[in-house]
Amino acid sequence: MPHTIAVAGKGGVGKTTICGMIVEYLIKGHKTPVLVVDADANSNLNEVLGVEAETTLGEIREEMAHAEQHGDPIPGGMTKADYADFRFSEALIEEDDFDMMIMGRTQGKGCYCFVNGLLQTQLQKYYKNYRYTVIDNEAGMEHIARGILPHIDTLILVSDCSRRGIQAVGRIAEMVGELDLKPGQMKLIVNRAPGQELAPGVMEEIEKHGLELAGVLPQDDLVYEADWKGEPSAKVPDTSAIKVALNDVLKNLGI
Repeated sequence: MPHTIAVAGKGGVGKTTICGMIVEYLIKGHKTPVLVVDADANSNLNEVLGVEAETTLGEIREEMAHAEQHGDPIPGGMTKADYADFRFSEALIEEDDFDMMIMGRTQGKGCYCFVNGLLQTQLQKYYKNYRYTVIDNEAGMEHIARGILPHIDTLILVSDCSRRGIQAVGRIAEMVGELDLKPGQMKLIVNRAPGQELAPGVMEEIEKHGLELAGVLPQDDLVYEADWKGEPSAKVPDTSAIKVALNDVLKNLGI
């Protein structure tokens, strides 16, 4: 059965880098094929993985909606659904070790419900062909809430080691409950910690929100160095402190 991993958290906590490292972990563990979905409009998961992106699903969606509003004809012999399916297939990036979809920015003015429905169909069609699907999600979890993404087996909430960061993922956890999403497991990862132990106030905040702590990842200068050099931060050495800690967490989660 395909296993879906979604990563969520507020901006700036390193969730996209962690998402990229999860992909690297799956590839090196021969847990392929992997479908990577960048569902954060402000994300840059392709850069974290070192992948060039020519277009996004969001851009294609906007182009199609604009064409429909202006009465541009669909190529002869194709239905609207067939044409949309053809265009969306152009956005699938095929790498040696994984395939990737980039959703791109959110909707502009107007209702593109028809195209969003096709986007949902496209993902449902693809993800069943992969052993793992890894989704870098926006903090608001719009795509999950709308039912566009498949069922989540593992939901990883990422925070920095501040009380405000924990409060932010606590609100996401509350939303998961309100939407009755029922992921197989939902765990917290605290990123960029200055030491091995979290401050008592942070632990209190974790307990207050009923979050299950899966692990703590240390601040790693190698990630910062890769970023300012313009190198894929997901590809820092396997011996780096953050990768060693994250790989242990993933093993404990049964991934």
